[in-house]
Amino acid sequence: MAKINLPLIEIGLTAAIVAIEDDEPTILVASDAGKGEPRAGLPFGPFDPRNHRTFEIGLRAWVEAQTGLRVAYVEQLYTFGDRGRHLGEDSGPHVVSVGYLALSRMPDNVESLRSSAAGFEPWYRFFPWEDWRKGQPEILESAILPLLKQWAAGKQQPEAGRVLGRRERLRLCFGIDASPWDEEKVLDRYELLYEAGLVEEAKRDGREAALARATLPALGEPMRFDHRRILATAIARLRAKLKYRPVIFELMPPEFTLTELQLTVEAISGRHLHKQNFRRLVETGAMVEPTGEVSTATGGRPAARFRFRREVIQERPSPGLRLGGRG
Repeated sequence: MAKINLPLIEIGLTAAIVAIEDDEPTILVASDAGKGEPRAGLPFGPFDPRNHRTFEIGLRAWVEAQTGLRVAYVEQLYTFGDRGRHLGEDSGPHVVSVGYLALSRMPDNVESLRSSAAGFEPWYRFFPWEDWRKGQPEILESAILPLLKQWAAGKQQPEAGRVLGRRERLRLCFGIDASPWDEEKVLDRYELLYEAGLVEEAKRDGREAALARATLPALGEPMRFDHRRILATAIARLRAKLKYRPVIFELMPPEFTLTELQLTVEAISGRHLHKQNFRRLVETGAMVEPTGEVSTATGGRPAARFRFRREVIQERPSPGLRLGGRG
């Protein structure tokens, strides 16, 4: 029987580690790129079955080795294995990356992280069109939508294997033609920009649509390998999970004010929330309880301090913040 030479496969573990700093959602970035590569990348490393009994154990070990950070909440996202989305794969094993979402409170020694080529960076640096807290981002009207509409007009019928045409996909992903903006479609929007050849990763991967453009617009900072795609998946998962799991409290300190909680939810969801409606939502959900203490940190009227009410997990199957329409 003839021997079959199968291609070499390497399993990589990649972590999108989220924390809140100064009311901004941040992502842990390991900045050790080689020459000609983007500076920013997520912490990652190969899975070693001889030393790591599970993927998650391997991930935690790599994160601590690269950044010095021990993560608590970890959730597997997806397996990323598309050909052409990992630099150097033509001369080595094909890398299949298992992506993870991890949540962490900002560590006290954050400065030591930054001094060791790892630090937390605002995630809207990589996805500036996703931050609607002060209204529609200017980059949408000035750059993204005109270019995407031009791209969509170039092909009216759906491509092979697709049910929807380009214009319809653009409408659903970016909320044009009176369609609502869905904050959970982070990955869909990035994938559409990639397909249209509008992000640097598409050009680096040799995509025809990107190579055909004389210049590319500056649409957020690119990342190494397929890390921006993994980050988009993590943001989308976290935004969705806010609505049916109390994951937001993994990012909060043990005690907090309702204003601090609202600012954190706004930071993650990328949307402004009406203050009274938000407080009514929190009270109705019975997810927090007062500590009896107050905060005077703002210098104004003292604000009551709260903590997460853990009993809610046993009381309801889906205890989350079911955010309504955009405020």
